[in-house]
Formats: sequence, C-alpha cells, structure tokens
Amino acid sequence: MTKARDIMTKDVKYIQEDVYISEVVERMKEERVTSFIVERKDQDDAYGIITRKDIINKVIKTGRPLTHTKVKEVATKPLVLISPGLTVKYVVHIMARVNIRRVPVFDGKTIVGIVSNSDIIANIK
Repeated sequence: MTKARDIMTKDVKYIQEDVYISEVVERMKEERVTSFIVERKDQDDAYGIITRKDIINKVIKTGRPLTHTKVKEVATKPLVLISPGLTVKYVVHIMARVNIRRVPVFDGKTIVGIVSNSDIIANIK
C-alpha cells in the first residue's frame, strides 16, 4: 500500500505570520508554489497554512489591501495533519471530508512533507 511518505512533496515552504500578503504573492511567484506553511510562534503554537485560494477569497475578493493585510489575518489555523505512514486511501478520505486540497505530513515533531491533490493524481498507477 502506498503511504503518504511515498508521494509527499518534501520541500515544504514556510512563511511567518507577520508577513504582508503582498510579499506572500511575490514569494509564491518566485518559488512557484501555491501555498506556504505558517510557522509556529513557539512549541505550543499550532501550524497554519496560507494558500492562493485564501489570498483570492479573503483578500482580493473583499478588497483588502495586500500591503496592509498580514498572513495571520487570513491563514487557516490550526491545520489538519497526517502521519507519514497513513495510506493514500485514508489521505484521500481526510482531504475529501474536510474539503482541502493539501495536507501536511507530521512526524510527531515537525512537518516533513505535504501531500496535495496533484501528488495523489501523479501517483495513480
């Protein structure tokens, strides 16, 4: 059975919560990504995520200024996390149930990867 660790993208991109959306957009273009994991403030904090969809729906659509809106104002937090050993079948079930397109892979200490719907499609045999 294929596991999350087998198909996940390992090069996870992070951003801090106090960064303005205008910088997020520039970094997304430069790094050719559609989301960033929002770093935790400390060990007791939860991870977050900011996606291209968040920026479109929560900032651009509502007319908020990109240069005055911070990541923490629009990011989703806390995240749904999965373990590296979870089978892809259950990854798909989780993603469908909570209506998300990507889910970070957490080894109990840190995020070690992320599984997106693109990763799942690319690994269909």
